Amino acid sequence: MSKVLDQVESIVKPITEELGFELVDLAFEKEGKNWFLRIFADSEGGIDIDDCALISERVSEKLDEADPISENYFLEVSSPGAERPLKKEADFEKAVGAYVHVTSYEPIEGRKMWEGTLVAYDGETLTVEIMDKTRQVVCVIPKEKVAKARLAIKF
Repeated sequence: MSKVLDQVESIVKPITEELGFELVDLAFEKEGKNWFLRIFADSEGGIDIDDCALISERVSEKLDEADPISENYFLEVSSPGAERPLKKEADFEKAVGAYVHVTSYEPIEGRKMWEGTLVAYDGETLTVEIMDKTRQVVCVIPKEKVAKARLAIKF
């Protein structure tokens, strides 16, 4: 599956960059009987439905030419939304100071989930300040133990 996504990314990324967008994430998922190729793109000023349609049109042409996916699928292009995933180094660097949700593969000091402010990222560790009952706690999470990370909405 990752081979397919690598091939798709090599097709999609130059198109999104040429159009002035950032390729945030790709997903190829089966839901019921149907396969979906989902492309998440964004830009500094955000992305709207017309931008998504333009990306979809350009990407669809190139995917039809290259034909990297043997299954029939639906192509969806959208914004990553307010709870944008953090995957690349640049994503984590830009998120310093933001409210985040992080989960780990295994417990770290008895915890597998943190939601709070990303106060620092040095390429190897995330430092997240969370509320633990009534006190602020600073947690250091090794990057290699992070299963998922995303921006979060603070309530």
